[in-house]
Amino acid sequence: MSVTPQSPGPEPVRTERRDRVLLVTIDRPEARNAIDGAVGRGLLAAVALLDEDPTLTVGVLTGAPPIFCAGMDLKAFARGEDMSDSGVFVREGARKPLIAAVEGAALAGGLELALACDLVVAAADARFGIPEVSRGLFAGGGALLRLPSLVGTGRAMELALTGDPVDAQRAHDIGLVTRLAQPGGALEEALRLAERVARNAPLSVAASKRIVRGVTGLTDDEAWDLQRPHLDEVFSSEDAKEGPRAFAEKRPPVWKGR
Repeated sequence: MSVTPQSPGPEPVRTERRDRVLLVTIDRPEARNAIDGAVGRGLLAAVALLDEDPTLTVGVLTGAPPIFCAGMDLKAFARGEDMSDSGVFVREGARKPLIAAVEGAALAGGLELALACDLVVAAADARFGIPEVSRGLFAGGGALLRLPSLVGTGRAMELALTGDPVDAQRAHDIGLVTRLAQPGGALEEALRLAERVARNAPLSVAASKRIVRGVTGLTDDEAWDLQRPHLDEVFSSEDAKEGPRAFAEKRPPVWKGR
């Protein structure tokens, strides 16, 4: 596997290419990887790189050890720092798939970063929660909007109203976490999952993500309408010709992302 660093140095968000996978790391361990304005800007820049580069298929989002993200940087919030970029990230995510690799904890805005991803891999000793109600706030970065369809209304309500965290096993049982890993192994497991995704056709992967994300709450007719433009785009692509050709020739496909 080729590895190409993209943003060395003291950047709060680092990116690193691993073949067709983009590793994105929030690197503020001294602040428990809390989200401030610079982190928000870094996340949007990383998503732009992932989405616009045809040689990248999937991203992995993690935090510098020992924690994924403790949420909003309350000190930055109190001094009026602009947090709008992180709001754009949790609302829009990426066009291409993102996998969260969670060690330690994903709390408050940290959980909302994970929910902006498409798959969540967690260490067995990780914790998840939205404790905002205990601080005079509420989870306004998407958790209250996404958790009901993901884990069910009752479970989402309990998380929202108590503010109590759940452990990784419970998060896995209710559908919040996709895969569990040994403590310290979440990133390795997430990269394995990303590498598996990256073996597939990039346009097909991106379209599949957008359809699965988009059909919630739609009628059957609306869901078919949502899928139609993706059918036209993917089935007329060069990769749609390459896949069957490679299968017939008994060789790995060479994807172009077009």
